[in-house]
Amino acid sequence: MKQVGDMKLYNFEEILEEDLGLIGTPERDEFERSVDRHVQVYRVGEAIKRAREAKQLTQTELGKKLGVQRAQVSRIESGKSITLTSMIRAFQALGVECSLDMKGIGKVALW
Repeated sequence: MKQVGDMKLYNFEEILEEDLGLIGTPERDEFERSVDRHVQVYRVGEAIKRAREAKQLTQTELGKKLGVQRAQVSRIESGKSITLTSMIRAFQALGVECSLDMKGIGKVALW
């Protein structure tokens, strides 16, 4: 905490520690895992968006290939509504080969 005049300023880590505890506590570790999951889903959505843009397709055009509305493509690309099935369907529609890297096990092709 830093005192500036009458105000107390806290950095983000101090706020997390206050609300969720130190790293290593169950509540804080679950929060960190949740953040990591959301970041990964966002990255998948961004990869779909980049692939769509590389193919010079609009969200509406990709939606037609997937049989969904443009709004659903937007939700997928933003990571708000992405499932393994929708991810596979999107990459297939874009002609992008995809596999999961299962650490210690190897890569698993999604199709």
